[in-house]
Amino acid sequence: MNVVVVESPSKAKTINKYLGPGYTVLASFGHVRDLPAKDGSVRPDEDFEMSWEVDTASAKRIKDIADAMKSSDGLILATDPDREGEAISWHVLDVLNKKKVIGDKPVKRVVFNAITKSAVLDAMKHPRDIDISLVDAYLARRALDYLVGFNLSPVLWRKLPGARSAGRVQSVALRLVCDRESEIERFISEEYWNLSTTLKTPRGDEFEARLVSAENKRLTPKAIGNAEEANRLKALLDGAAYRVESVEAKPTKRNPAPPFTTSTLQQAASSKLGFSASRTMQVAQKLYEGIDIGGETVGLITYMRTDGVQMAPEAIDAARRAVASQFGERYVPEKPRLYSTKAKNAQEAHEAIRPTSFDRTPDEVRRFLDADQLKLYDLVWKRGIASQMASAEIERTTVEIEADNGGRKAGVRATGSVIRFDGFIAAYTDQKEDGEQSDDGDEDGRLPEINAQEKLDKQKVNATQHFTEPPPRYSEATLIKKMEELGIGRPSTYAATLATLRDREYIIIDKRKLIPETKGRLVTAFLESFFTRYVEYDFTADLEEKLDKISAGELDWKQVLRDFWKDFFAQIEETKELRVTNVLDALNEELAPLVFPKREDGSDPRICQVCGTGKLSLKLGKFGAFVGCSNYPECNYTRQLSADGGSDADASVSNEPQSLGKDPHTGEEITLRSGRFGPYVQRGDGKEAKRSSLPKGWAPATIDHEKAVALLSLPRDIGQHPETGKMISAGLGRYGPFLLHDGGYANLETVEDVFSIGLNRAVTVIADKASKGPGGRGRGTPAALKTLGDHPDGGPITVRDGKYGPYVNWGKVNATLPKDTSADSVTLEEALVLIADKAGKTPAKGGRAKAAKSTKAAKTGETKTAKPKAKAAAKPKAAVKPKTAPKAKKA
Repeated sequence: MNVVVVESPSKAKTINKYLGPGYTVLASFGHVRDLPAKDGSVRPDEDFEMSWEVDTASAKRIKDIADAMKSSDGLILATDPDREGEAISWHVLDVLNKKKVIGDKPVKRVVFNAITKSAVLDAMKHPRDIDISLVDAYLARRALDYLVGFNLSPVLWRKLPGARSAGRVQSVALRLVCDRESEIERFISEEYWNLSTTLKTPRGDEFEARLVSAENKRLTPKAIGNAEEANRLKALLDGAAYRVESVEAKPTKRNPAPPFTTSTLQQAASSKLGFSASRTMQVAQKLYEGIDIGGETVGLITYMRTDGVQMAPEAIDAARRAVASQFGERYVPEKPRLYSTKAKNAQEAHEAIRPTSFDRTPDEVRRFLDADQLKLYDLVWKRGIASQMASAEIERTTVEIEADNGGRKAGVRATGSVIRFDGFIAAYTDQKEDGEQSDDGDEDGRLPEINAQEKLDKQKVNATQHFTEPPPRYSEATLIKKMEELGIGRPSTYAATLATLRDREYIIIDKRKLIPETKGRLVTAFLESFFTRYVEYDFTADLEEKLDKISAGELDWKQVLRDFWKDFFAQIEETKELRVTNVLDALNEELAPLVFPKREDGSDPRICQVCGTGKLSLKLGKFGAFVGCSNYPECNYTRQLSADGGSDADASVSNEPQSLGKDPHTGEEITLRSGRFGPYVQRGDGKEAKRSSLPKGWAPATIDHEKAVALLSLPRDIGQHPETGKMISAGLGRYGPFLLHDGGYANLETVEDVFSIGLNRAVTVIADKASKGPGGRGRGTPAALKTLGDHPDGGPITVRDGKYGPYVNWGKVNATLPKDTSADSVTLEEALVLIADKAGKTPAKGGRAKAAKSTKAAKTGETKTAKPKAKAAAKPKAAVKPKTAPKAKKA
């Protein structure tokens, strides 16, 4: 009996059926070890020695594998066919060797690109050893991410309060988004005019031609810059006679795109299906691991983390047969199509993403898939089969026409195209993102019959005014495309990097566009000012290229780390002398359009509008940045820094409190004010005054006496629940509008619901919430996601998923995890601090200060997507200061 180790339990179950009774297939559930989030996990002064820890959940899985090994004949490591999968196999083998359960038993590594019986059985016939070069590249990448995150993030916390973290790839991706926003802010729109004329042939057919030259001068796009010039040329065209100079019909061909890679799949799923990158990878993971197709679980697509664009020869043959069967022999090209990637640093070590069988059409598997799975499979199948289809044959016609107005001449041109043979377009056409030029068919359409030298009748002349537009904001798809072009990150990191930027509140996604938050722009401006090299696109791409060379065995991984750490540590040391005033001066300059938006009256946007003499500047507070006056405390003007750059509305309530009237019940004055954290309403004065922040979407200019009274009256009692007899109330909280009943909460859809919802609907909302199962009080404790270990005072500490997200539980104490700590990554040490804070105790066997810092540990997000990563549980112990520099500082 042989033990086979794969990554996911669903894959284990499927592969066990394929291999039969001679094998025991067990899942590692992703990584079994990780670097603990504490000082000394990577030690530069010990030539980058690394400490690994196994958490409680992974320890149980390792124990199951170790127990199975005791009675086995050998070990087969069958984790995913990429660098991360190679690393998981290495970790599993290393742990088992330390447990001394391997002995002289044979250990082999097998990889398969698809979860099908033939692919798995074929892979078992071709075992190999673990690829140490791939493992070295993983170790180098992991060490680099740790060293950057655990050294750069603390600099941000000290010099830029409110910042969360920095990361090797994360920060560069954020810079792309912020640079585009700055480009949009600096953009100056310019006027231009387009002229065209509607003409009629002798046969009575009308078509449109555009002006391309005038008075022996060729006109470039946007060459006509004002109405005066446009009207002059319009007059020329209005009085002209038109004659066809030439008609040229030119056949062209359009070739299909290659099958999907990770990034192109994410781009296409975004453009065509509206999927986020993470959603695309989640659905693709399921299609890869296997779907129950009529009683048999089978993988429908090949491995979805790849930058290869070529299919295996047998897959190409199968695709060509499917093309002939589905579309006809005319659609099969004479020779198979071969592709190579243009992406920078692409390894192309694996196949492109394709269906495991082209005979499984989307229609045939429709009944076995959910809606999202069917959409994505349909996309993969069509792109895969189109890649081996004949070219589309298109005839493009260009008509050159002379306009003659008493010797003043101009040239107009009409273009059109006709698809003579659709070829691959019959299966698949690309859809471009907003702001990208489309190549799906021709925009000009079909022209009527037009002959050379014949005269044309003018119907009308059109002169249209336009203004140049700034470049569009990135979407997830276009950002991934840009990162791939620049060679930043790897296919497996894109979705996780974007998720990290959202989780850190560095960006928001609005109508599928990525908009940098103020916090993200501050971080980027700081890094560009003081860590320029480490957010440069070329530097990051060159580092990725070095990691790829390590994978190929061409570079020593520790030498790459030595070279990086020498300069990086020196840069970190320099920031110790950096004063906050230096930081503020740099940020004021770098972010001037954001911090000091132009005023309508043209006055200096840096002069305080309240005192008239003070100079406005960024200020750094405990909770982040804001704008304040240099004459403080004599002038207490402050303004919240907002991502939309404007705070004229905020400023109007920043100068002095604005009276909105008297409270009808208490007679106290109600005022509209603006503080460091935005506008709010207040009733009365002094420490006991009642205050309420304006809900999101409520502009200060819209707040009147009625709205202010309503806000200050919250929470609002709605009525008694007909079953429990307990009061139901509505209010606004940290997580938005809510209902409160018997200690349990239910979310409301809009702020307006808080003021308008009646008893009947409130009862229904609460009942709907209760029907959804665990997550609220009074309906049982949610099941534990994992156990971290035992509390020093006894009893297990577990991680659970609750109403407001994941939390740690010990006995009757529940402590919500911070936003920047995930359920997978929280450690025992962090949990002890959270529980102690909640219970009002100091954690035993460890210093709270050290553990509290541990909870802030930088998580760069540059990890493998859709793979559960078990984080190591760190035992509480006293911090040990490094005796020698350079050494990784604790985050």
